[in-house]
Amino acid sequence: MTLDSTLASAFLVGLLGSTHCLGMCGGIVSALTLGLRDDLRRSPWTLGPYLLAYNTGRISSYAVAGVIAGAVGAGAFGVLPSSAARWAVKLVTGGFMIALGLYLAGWWPGLQILEKWGGVLWRRIEPLGRRLLPVDHPLKALAFGLVWGWLPCGMVYAVLAWALTSGSATQGGLLMLAFGLGTLPMLLTIGVAAEWLKDFVRSPWVRRGAGLTVLLFGLVTIFAPGGHNHTASNSDATGPHAVHEQHTR
Repeated sequence: MTLDSTLASAFLVGLLGSTHCLGMCGGIVSALTLGLRDDLRRSPWTLGPYLLAYNTGRISSYAVAGVIAGAVGAGAFGVLPSSAARWAVKLVTGGFMIALGLYLAGWWPGLQILEKWGGVLWRRIEPLGRRLLPVDHPLKALAFGLVWGWLPCGMVYAVLAWALTSGSATQGGLLMLAFGLGTLPMLLTIGVAAEWLKDFVRSPWVRRGAGLTVLLFGLVTIFAPGGHNHTASNSDATGPHAVHEQHTR
């Protein structure tokens, strides 16, 4: 994959997976908006800056986590022989995408195990967010988002596994940034969208369709022939196979 196609894929995963975000983050955004003065909540023009600031903070935390994952993965996969690294990257990336698809569709809750592990860190971070309530200024909404971006979420963890195989800290951060931007349209509608839209994305058929699409993406990542045959000069390669290139030059 080239960098552009990988980022587009990450954006698509975020967009499809955002049906899950209503359950995980919808309550948080609702609490943020309900804490505002009535005159600020009545119009999208006055509510919008708060939602935008919150989501900017949330996505920034995703990008930071992606930088960390990309740096760790570059070192870990770099010690493997090239052929072993190639298949390890394919299996980790594709496997987590399959798990995410099953998770989004409600067919297998396995990623909840990762959420429980993430809860250990979250118990230390979460009090910082509570200290920011009530959110009465966009800068506080930004800080609130920076904290709540670390909320344990199986979907985020699955994409972080993808960032782990991206090949570098920079590419890991960009991948998570693209994923976060994919979740943005859905979360911006919370508090301002019509109820019919919220009911639509909560439909089991919508969630199953999104989960199935992500699942197929994982299968293609693992089984598609030739996806790992890059040249050493392709410096902008990323995604499931870039780490192989960076350590076989």
